[in-house]
Amino acid sequence: MGFFSPFFICGGSMELDNLLEPTLANMGYELVEVEQLARGTLLRIFVDKEGGISIDDCVLISNHLSKLLAVENIDYSRLEVSSPGLDRCLRKETDFYRFRGERVKLKLRVALQGQRNFEGILLEVNNDKLKLEVEGKELDIELNNLEKARLVPKL
Repeated sequence: MGFFSPFFICGGSMELDNLLEPTLANMGYELVEVEQLARGTLLRIFVDKEGGISIDDCVLISNHLSKLLAVENIDYSRLEVSSPGLDRCLRKETDFYRFRGERVKLKLRVALQGQRNFEGILLEVNNDKLKLEVEGKELDIELNNLEKARLVPKL
């Protein structure tokens, strides 16, 4: 299941996502996030896989993507490939399924109960809604109302 709203990205552009996602999937990786800073300078690609990402993975991906981006005439001067980190972005419906039971921070596009920022336990995802437990109360939040969603690191 892909996500249905083009706005729901933690950085980057849909054009790059559409190019990189299938390429990385064919290599056995998941595209987590794309950041393109100061158009034409820095391009950051965050990737993941079962068991995590190593430096060797980053080197392999960087070498492959450098060639792909050159062929596709994508303008950048520096490419960074990295793991998504402990506070990884959640952007696809499958991300929400995968991280059920984890603590997340959400920022909504439109306020719910007078607020836009929530932190709680991700309980479930069904019918384009997620259920979040916040201070002992369960909230139903429409996926298309999410502006940003991230895991809260376990320290």
